[in-house]
Amino acid sequence: MLSNPLALIAEVTHRCPLHCVYCSNPLELAGTPSELSTEEWTNVFQQCGKLGMLHAHFTGGEPLARTDLAELISAARAAGLYTNLITSGIGLNEERLQALVDAGLDHIQISFQDSREQAANWIAGAKAHTHKIELARAIRRQVGEKKIAFTVNLVVHRQNLDHLEEMIGFIEQLHPERVEIAHTQYYGWALANRAALLPTRAQLEKAVAIVAEAEKRLAGRIRIDSVVPDYYAKYPKACMGGWGRRLMLINPAGKVLPCHAAEVLPGLSFENVREKTLGWIWQESSSFRRFRGEDWMPEPCRSCDRRTEDFGGCRCQAFLLAGDATVTDPACSLAPSHGIVESAVREANADAAVAQPAPASSFVQLQNANTELWSYRTNPE
Repeated sequence: MLSNPLALIAEVTHRCPLHCVYCSNPLELAGTPSELSTEEWTNVFQQCGKLGMLHAHFTGGEPLARTDLAELISAARAAGLYTNLITSGIGLNEERLQALVDAGLDHIQISFQDSREQAANWIAGAKAHTHKIELARAIRRQVGEKKIAFTVNLVVHRQNLDHLEEMIGFIEQLHPERVEIAHTQYYGWALANRAALLPTRAQLEKAVAIVAEAEKRLAGRIRIDSVVPDYYAKYPKACMGGWGRRLMLINPAGKVLPCHAAEVLPGLSFENVREKTLGWIWQESSSFRRFRGEDWMPEPCRSCDRRTEDFGGCRCQAFLLAGDATVTDPACSLAPSHGIVESAVREANADAAVAQPAPASSFVQLQNANTELWSYRTNPE
């Protein structure tokens, strides 16, 4: 029996004032005219409630780019969903934060690119770091009144891992209840910039030790969740808890996807909430059924004891790296195509040099100064 989805990832817009080089958004972003309206999103949340979903994760792009965000949060809360806002914080002040809390916001996650202002702005392609710090203090006041939960997200990679201990100390001063330290996962813009982002093995081993020490030191005060890069793991992760098994993602234009990157897969057609109900899409659509269960699995997955734990790994990563969505995820050490990942790791460890931020007064100058290192995420019209 297939259970109903547990949570909705609501990509309410692809618009974003930041240009992060590791962004998981697709390279082809949905434009503003195609975005679902307030009424359409409200209908989506009502359907989620009827399906028994528990959570609505508001993300993007930058959800704050939607002027109707408070209405959307209110609609999700009215449908019985726990509401979580994943944001850069740009576009948020104390007054708007209070409005979101009053609308029913339960949890907010603020992203930081680094503890050092120049480096953080360099990675994000925008001058945002100082504002994030001020916003974190405002959020903490809401936490103190027990109105909202607070998480800090820190994406780590080759360019900032060398001062991870400093970054954890910086985040500790912001007093979140939870910290997510996530190594870059190589999809979207991160895959395009992998050569500049994939850490060395020495960097990774040191980072794991630093996180372990911080977990002990902060136990009972701040919870730390850590995500390591697939490329250094022995086995792949169960991407999104398995294809079409736990979560649904709706992009700004209303397409319903099993994961963030699913649109890269050729030969799959994804339904739109403007045309089909979420219940029908979850139960009947060919896209959600395509990689459920074990019938699709090749060897070595089909006879592997881990097939019910990692489900063959990520279908999108299999396609992006091996050119075939039906093969074992190349991140798996047992995969016939694992050499692709081994080659990328060898390349990352062949040159331990870490580029330094190029000074600039604007995003255009940043972009021009770093074209040989990486590509900044663009912003849709």
